[in-house]
Amino acid sequence: MSLALQLDGYRLTTADILYHRPDHPGLLQTFIWQQLDLAPRFPELRKFLAFWEEKLDGPLHTVTVASNALVKPAEFRWAECELKLH
Repeated sequence: MSLALQLDGYRLTTADILYHRPDHPGLLQTFIWQQLDLAPRFPELRKFLAFWEEKLDGPLHTVTVASNALVKPAEFRWAECELKLH
């Protein structure tokens, strides 16, 4: 995961996608998608879901989204020195 993206506001976003199986429409299956994305609009997730609906056979049932910043401004500081062992 890119630190530069995280400093630009990208967050680790996880989507739990519940979809109907194409061969047995009465059965539901889950798919977990995880990527860095911008909350609250989630452009990467929207792009993935558009691809899903256009190219894949299993129709979507439910998408549950969770998002959390991994690097927060108060937790990040530049190091004043670097020490190497060996």
